[in-house]
Amino acid sequence: MSDDKQYQFIGTRSIRPDGFDKVTGRANYGADLSLPGMLHGKILRSPHAHARILSVDLSEALALDGVLAAVSAKDLPDQRAGADDAGEGQVDYEDLSNNILARHKVLYHGHAVAAVAAISESIALQALSKIKVDYQPLTPVINLMLAQRENSPLLHESMITQGIVSDDAKPSNIAKQAVISRGDIDKGFAEADIILERTYTAPAAHQGYIEPHACVVNHSLGNHSAGEQVDVWCSSQGHFMVRAYTAKILGLDVSEVKVTPAEIGGGFGGKTTVYLEPVAALLSRQAGRPVKMVMTREEVFRATGPGSESRVKVKIGVTKAGQFTAMDAEIDMNAGAFKGSPIMPAMMCIFTPYTCANMKVRGQDVVTNTPKAAAYRAPGAPQAHLAAECVINELALELAMDPIDLRLQNAVEEGCRTIYGPKFQAIGLKQVLEQAKQHPHYSAALTANQGRGVAAGFWFNIGLQSSATIHVSESGKVVVLTGNPDIGGSRASMALMAAETLGIPLSQIKPIVADTESVGYNDLTGGSRTTFATGWAVINAAKNLITDLKKRASKLWEVELDQVDWVDGQAVAPAALDKQPLSLSDLAAKAGFTGGPLTATASLNAKGAGPAFSVNIIDVEVDVETGKADVLRVTALQDVGKAIHPSYVEGQMQGGAVQGIGWALNEEYIFNDDGVLQNPGFLDYRIPLASDLPMIDTVIVEVANPAHPFGVRGVGEAPICAPMAAVTTAVNQAIGVDSGYRLTELPLNPPKILAAIDSE
Repeated sequence: MSDDKQYQFIGTRSIRPDGFDKVTGRANYGADLSLPGMLHGKILRSPHAHARILSVDLSEALALDGVLAAVSAKDLPDQRAGADDAGEGQVDYEDLSNNILARHKVLYHGHAVAAVAAISESIALQALSKIKVDYQPLTPVINLMLAQRENSPLLHESMITQGIVSDDAKPSNIAKQAVISRGDIDKGFAEADIILERTYTAPAAHQGYIEPHACVVNHSLGNHSAGEQVDVWCSSQGHFMVRAYTAKILGLDVSEVKVTPAEIGGGFGGKTTVYLEPVAALLSRQAGRPVKMVMTREEVFRATGPGSESRVKVKIGVTKAGQFTAMDAEIDMNAGAFKGSPIMPAMMCIFTPYTCANMKVRGQDVVTNTPKAAAYRAPGAPQAHLAAECVINELALELAMDPIDLRLQNAVEEGCRTIYGPKFQAIGLKQVLEQAKQHPHYSAALTANQGRGVAAGFWFNIGLQSSATIHVSESGKVVVLTGNPDIGGSRASMALMAAETLGIPLSQIKPIVADTESVGYNDLTGGSRTTFATGWAVINAAKNLITDLKKRASKLWEVELDQVDWVDGQAVAPAALDKQPLSLSDLAAKAGFTGGPLTATASLNAKGAGPAFSVNIIDVEVDVETGKADVLRVTALQDVGKAIHPSYVEGQMQGGAVQGIGWALNEEYIFNDDGVLQNPGFLDYRIPLASDLPMIDTVIVEVANPAHPFGVRGVGEAPICAPMAAVTTAVNQAIGVDSGYRLTELPLNPPKILAAIDSE
């Protein structure tokens, strides 16, 4: 179902409302704010990847001239074990608190142990050297395979694997086991003519955001009736999330915490949690002055969450005619120091682009002595699709079948049921695959040492809670307030949807990302939810405003309400009534006579998030003497539902492709045997630069989401799902591996590629 409706504003390429301030340097980010009397906070981090904390002595640091506060985990309230609903998923506040400041053990190199606040950064750094910590070093467990060995050292001595029902279950480093399935997997494999089983691994990878974590916090005691007051200014993917986490960790009511969002210099899932804000609040409370904390780039790498390391074994059976009969997977994901890898999204996504009667997916959430994993753009899905899509490409070779045709034959469509439960409504996977096959890129000739890979990706998208408020000034200008940080152009999409609904020029609308006390609750900017869910709240608020405007017009005209319509930004009456239309400006100017200021709000828990499917075609060329792989051409295709602002949709598609390519070819966390990260900076952790890649072609496919007023699907996460598999397939083809199966361990860096070439 394509959306052929003609819109006045939606689908246009308006200028980004925040663009001028950002390109001229006027926009304020997390580290830009300064307050009178402000102190500078610094964190002492563990030199060990695994050790018991026997004691922490802050006395010498506090005695240093210019130091006004010093804290450790003993200054934080104890948190009960267990998980609470946190919007996009669940958070265990005991783990979160222990990650912010280690309580009994340090669990990774760089784990925060204590913090100080001083009148200058240099004094704060000097004070860190005065803190005395007595450690009992323990053997670290650095990767997935080591963590699962029977005699491996335990990170958490009392952690019993969730999902195991046994009276004699013993503690282990496996936090969770899960299985989802349908049909009879053994019967499915018995029906297959060809069965392939392969294992693919991907390393932990950083989201690559340019802005380090930063905040300014002012803690004041307030008065008896108001209680404590914590004011936070920070960059994040959700300031309501920051409010909730900070309040919970400090033992405060959420009403005692106000968070004002700064602009965000990238997040991609990595800023959906807190690291600094509660610590800065503790320091501010002790010092009685505002505290500013800014991570260094090295701290970002050593102490914040990357995307998870993964090991995925996939087994697929297919008939000679190309019909999938059985799809089986085992997924292990590295959660880092505390439980909570994206194992469930990985399991949900891995086979969902395809219809197959017999499916089974097993997953394990594994802890290691590495930084606690965080979300990274479709968390878990890229690693899962890497394995499944590469196996499908190899099956196409075995069948002598075009890989897109094989996918089309097995692609899901409206009415198909997912392995995790729901049935699809209107979806566009087949349309995207057909567009990919027809694209000139797919049939372009390749030369020696070049290869082409194709892969599909899926992300289910989410809705969750959103609120919006619209104010109309006396002159008729409209302010749209929402509570989601603008990461990918959401201010523009909010303004476009408001303009379309109200029927007024875009120039008449000012979108604002408001603080936690100026707009209703909004879940964080994540899960590809903002334009879908918060945009829906904006649409509803605009509709509520129109209802009020019609009432105002009926009052001024002294006619019945049902005789008033709202058309193209004006209140209109039937011609027989001989009434001149009233514009929004006209009604705003007379608002004092018709009921007071014009304002409208709306809130919802959005249901019906439209799933997104993507396809990537990627060409690479391999230098057979050095093993270096260069990307020659990239085409990204995706069903976006409805592109509210096509330029920003294209930007999301291009950005996801770049990140997936980087993960495939270059990016990885490299730890030594002691668990020390060896490449904590962008010189040694190599993300793709503009000079590394060609212009990325995009094809927007629009199959409207029937659940949304404008057909919107989330677009931000599906773009990273397919590139890793497409690149891996292309590199294997370029080096002449006829089976398509040789390089299975990412990243595909020159030494690995050269070794594969030399082994031929």
